[in-house]
Amino acid sequence: MTERSGCPYTALSGPRFETDPAGLYRELREQHGAVAPVVLEGGVRAWLVLGYAEALAVLRDPELFSHDSRLWRDRIKGLVPADWPLASMVEHRPSILCADGAEHRRHGTAVAHSLGRIDRRAFRGEIEHMADSLIDTFVARGEADLLTEYAQRLPLLAMGRLIGLSALEGPHLVRVINGLFDGGPDAPAHQRVLLRMLTDLVEARRITPGADIASWLIEHPSGLTDAEVIEDLLVITPTEPTVNWIGNALRILLTDHTLHASLTGGRRTTDEALDEVLWLDPPMQNVAGRWATEDTLLGRTAIRAGDFLVLGLAGANADPAVRPPGTELTGNRAHLAWGGGPHTCPFQGPARLIAQTAVDTLLDRLPDIRLAVPPRRLTWQASPWIRGLTELPVVFTPDRPVHGGTPWPEPAGTPPPGLEPPPPPAPDEPAPEPAPPADPAPAPTTSTAWWSPSRWLRNR
Repeated sequence: MTERSGCPYTALSGPRFETDPAGLYRELREQHGAVAPVVLEGGVRAWLVLGYAEALAVLRDPELFSHDSRLWRDRIKGLVPADWPLASMVEHRPSILCADGAEHRRHGTAVAHSLGRIDRRAFRGEIEHMADSLIDTFVARGEADLLTEYAQRLPLLAMGRLIGLSALEGPHLVRVINGLFDGGPDAPAHQRVLLRMLTDLVEARRITPGADIASWLIEHPSGLTDAEVIEDLLVITPTEPTVNWIGNALRILLTDHTLHASLTGGRRTTDEALDEVLWLDPPMQNVAGRWATEDTLLGRTAIRAGDFLVLGLAGANADPAVRPPGTELTGNRAHLAWGGGPHTCPFQGPARLIAQTAVDTLLDRLPDIRLAVPPRRLTWQASPWIRGLTELPVVFTPDRPVHGGTPWPEPAGTPPPGLEPPPPPAPDEPAPEPAPPADPAPAPTTSTAWWSPSRWLRNR
């Protein structure tokens, strides 16, 4: 990390992220400009990019600012602790997330083409049914925690169906992913189960393709191996940003009565309201990382080859150069919540459809919904990466379920390391025949790297 005499490094951690992250970004901008020196958990130094133009420059130039953490000079020099708790966030992976250049285009083309084959009308219908079914589990009570009972479940149920899991496996996927996010002692068991679920899915779809993302990735002419398909599924299956996008949108709608009235009165669309959330409270507020491939100047800051950069998406969105006070945000999608350049998030279409349907369905079913606590009592995760609530308690007039109100299937206890395999395929999904012998492919790693980022993002 470049040394700067007399220039203090600000800790990018702590309770400030629960109370006033926007104020912290504003102070850093006033002190340092568009690029601020920060220190991450474990004493690791980095540059936090707070300028909108500067962040966009980094996003658009992977040749100068690479995803490849193997370029990290401080790690090469032994300055990063071997047990650094955030190491898994930046570990180089053979997936769309970490690749650059031709390899990224190979993965990106396959993922984008597969996502482009989604039948949006049919998918929206499935999401609506899932949303109604989740609401049915609490509608008769007249109260709920929208985060744990709705926002944390719906995106995973929808994503499970998209990648090719059966309806019976949906609740199982939710429990497994949430078990990973919780980061408790059983997280490794949940890790193994998720890897087994996706491995079984890919092996089955090699033999019996379906109308799902796993099948489309397998059959794409880019020629992804099974291990690569699994790695890409591991990137797109966890839906923490979508969870918090929904949660943050519902919070704003329940606390900003003007916005709520404009939405329910038809003066603003749900899409427009969701984009305002991505400006004001993006679910990913900071993203690690990029590494400079050569000495360069970013804004007015000298960056050396191998320096570690953190993209401050929330800070860049608030840059006065692009969003001065009073800026009208309705209809403006120029925020950086989806990234930019070659690594623009390919999942934004399905994520938007899930979030939009989640909000629309909830407001339609529970028109008098309101917070169960004063807004000031809502608490945020103390994470510099994720911007999300810890809970969202609400009350409403009790009503009857529309689909019978089947209780959410809860496990009898915490799954042990020998967690049972997922349920068998649904009746309309034929079980695959045993696979014929094939050339061995490199197995996907069993490292915790692919799930630990989400666990650390939530900092739970």
